Amino acid sequence: MPSSNERALEKAKSLPVDGLILDLEDAVAPDAKATARGNACAAAASGDYGHREVTIRVNGLGTEWHDDDLAAACAAGPDGIVVPKVGSADEVRSLVTAMERHGAPDTTRLWAMVETPGAVLGAAELAAAHERLAVLVLGTNDLVKELQARFVPGRAPILTALSHVVLAARAAGVAVLDGVYNDVKDLDGFEDECRQGRDLGFDGKTLIHPGQVEACNATFAPSEDEVEDARGLLAAWEEGAGSGVVTHEGRMVENLHVEVARRVLATHEAVRARS
Repeated sequence: MPSSNERALEKAKSLPVDGLILDLEDAVAPDAKATARGNACAAAASGDYGHREVTIRVNGLGTEWHDDDLAAACAAGPDGIVVPKVGSADEVRSLVTAMERHGAPDTTRLWAMVETPGAVLGAAELAAAHERLAVLVLGTNDLVKELQARFVPGRAPILTALSHVVLAARAAGVAVLDGVYNDVKDLDGFEDECRQGRDLGFDGKTLIHPGQVEACNATFAPSEDEVEDARGLLAAWEEGAGSGVVTHEGRMVENLHVEVARRVLATHEAVRARS
C-alpha cells in the first residue's frame, strides 16, 4: 500500500489479507517521502489493523531516505521492516545492527527483498545470516530487469532463480513470498502465476491491488478436495498404526505424507479462523 495515500491505508484495515507492506519506496514520489514516512509509522503504531502483520518498506541502502526511514520505522515498532535490494549476508547483519541501534523492539523482524542476480546466488547465506531475518520477498520486476530477460507467461526466464530462493528459505527456516503480478486487469494470468508460486513452494504472494486478494487467498488455501484427502489419509494412518504398511486411496502412506496432511489441515483451520 502506498503510504502517501491515506485512503489506501484506511482501506487496508478491512482487506482480508495476512499482512500489509506500507510502502515508502517505489510507490511513493520523492516529494512525498516524508509525508509517507509519517503516515506509515502512525499506522504501524496505531494497532488498528487487527490480525494483519503490519510492515513498513523503507527505501534501500544507499538512498538519501534510507537512514531516516529506518530510524522512524524502528521507533514505530511494526511487525516487520521490509528492505529492498538486500544483496548479501553482510548487508543483512548491517541492517540488524542498525535496527538494534535505533531501538527496534524484538518483535520487529527483518524482511529482505531478493531482487538481483547476486542476491539470488547468495540466497542461502543471506537467509541464514541472522535470526532476526524472518522473510525473503522476491522482487521479480527488478530481477527480470537485472537479468536483461523478458516478462513472459510462465516466467521461464526466472524459474531457476525462484526455485533457488525457495530452497534457501526452506534450508534456513524462514518464510518466502513470491513477487507481484503487474497486470491488475489480467486475473486469469494472475491466478496462473499464483498456482505456479504455490506449486513451487512459496508461502504466499505479494499483491499490488485489492482486486488480486480474493484469487490469491483461494489459490494458496487448501481446496476442499485437499482437505478431505488429508483427513482420510490421517484416519487411515491412525487406523493402521502398528500394521507396518498403511495405504490410502491406493497410495502407500509414510510419515512424510502424514506431515504434509497435518500441514494442510493446520492451514485450513487457520484460514477458517481468519474467515
